[in-house]
Amino acid sequence: MSGPGIWQQLFSRPQKNKKPVPAPLPEQIDAIRQRAERGHHLDQVLWGKVLLNSAYIQPDHSKALVWFTIAANAGYGPAYNMLGRCRHFGWGCEEDLQQAARHYETAASLGDEWGRYNLGILTMRGLGIPRDMKKALGLFTTAAHNGHAKSMNLLARFLEEGWETPQDKEAALVWYRKSAEGGDYRGCHNYATALVDAGHVDDALHWWRQALPDATSDILLAMDRALTSLGEAGDPTLYTALQERLQTLPPHTQPASITP
Repeated sequence: MSGPGIWQQLFSRPQKNKKPVPAPLPEQIDAIRQRAERGHHLDQVLWGKVLLNSAYIQPDHSKALVWFTIAANAGYGPAYNMLGRCRHFGWGCEEDLQQAARHYETAASLGDEWGRYNLGILTMRGLGIPRDMKKALGLFTTAAHNGHAKSMNLLARFLEEGWETPQDKEAALVWYRKSAEGGDYRGCHNYATALVDAGHVDDALHWWRQALPDATSDILLAMDRALTSLGEAGDPTLYTALQERLQTLPPHTQPASITP
């Protein structure tokens, strides 16, 4: 005999589709959210970053912008840097490079080296503000001396090329090494390239291995050219791993030797 539960299922009105209940956040991510709600500025920025892009929660750029604004209003430099990133790329707001530059400048004035670096990038490229290579060099130099690895790489580039400063390839090599040791994949690649030129192939291969996991398409393609030119002097395992990463690139960025 059928129980009442079956009859209810047969004759009850169909229910509206309910929104799926979101999975609980991992403990360490939820702890960031809770500290952000209690007013901790670092965690407000970290929670905003989670909202920008995380595997644990649906992205919400508008809410991320709110959290960055809360921390920025308290005078927290890294929050101004993230407001700059939002304006730079249109995350939760309209893209506005001039406003991005102003946020980066505020971040730099508050001692945030990422803000100083990002302002340097806009200044070097003339994005939203007039191009000023001398000012960019000053920004990268200050950030580099304060331990910012990506700025170290760009300071090295200025020294290598003699942009707004006397050319000094020995000093450039020192800064490329520091950038590589600081974990910047561009610094790793540039230091490796310099090591090959100096005949230190094994050391160069070490730094290319460090660069591979995080390298973007331009560096991957440059690594492909460099490792291909080494031939048998290179590292077959590293070369194979590089080809696997190259296969993940969009077809228009791949070298001719790579089959999409």
